[in-house]
Amino acid sequence: MKIEVWSDYVCPFCYIGKRRLELALEQFPHKEQVEVEFKAFELDPNSPMYNGESIHEVLANKYRMSVEQAKQANQNVGNQAATVGLTYNFDGMKPTNTFDAHRLAKFAKTKGKAAVVSEKLLQAYFTEAKHIGDFDTLADIAEASGLNRQEVLNVLHDKTAFANEVRADEAIAQQYQIGGVPYFIINSKYAISGAQPLETFKGALQKVWEEDAPQPMFQDLSTEQDVSCADGNCIIPEKD
Repeated sequence: MKIEVWSDYVCPFCYIGKRRLELALEQFPHKEQVEVEFKAFELDPNSPMYNGESIHEVLANKYRMSVEQAKQANQNVGNQAATVGLTYNFDGMKPTNTFDAHRLAKFAKTKGKAAVVSEKLLQAYFTEAKHIGDFDTLADIAEASGLNRQEVLNVLHDKTAFANEVRADEAIAQQYQIGGVPYFIINSKYAISGAQPLETFKGALQKVWEEDAPQPMFQDLSTEQDVSCADGNCIIPEKD
């Protein structure tokens, strides 16, 4: 089973959705046969680098509400995050452009480190209040994930490096008419939009598995066991 997840590193519901999927997978008996791949999606490709403005101010300006209303809205999201063990530091968050963070994740994928880098990017932004648009911060995250710091910095400073890979994900999102994230596509057949409840993910995993898993050729109606010959033996077991 393959699950493709379109998400952004400054999307609070993306982190919540990611954790709910992971919790569902922990309870899924066939989790070892599930591949999860994260796809790039920029909520705002034109977003500037962090300029000192708080996430409360950004939200207030975007939706024409007061800063206090924005704080309350963020607190509501933070409460949802807490239900899956996440701590959101809204007061310290540094809203920024995420294109370079997505390029880093694409590079990490070539080194087998996409999953750990994606998790650390989300944690860095939402919990540790780090500036994930800053190259040194991204290099710190990469190094902590087992990547070579200088190699990462070389990639980041080359603005063309892994840019096409990011844009390719975004182009597919447009084809699929994905307007919001997180967005999960399972086996190119089913979709889950948003950070749905845990039970939704559990039910989806089971449904897809039952539909796509190999089924026995025949339904066995036998009532007695050990009454056939196999492997050249026809031993009738003794009964108590």
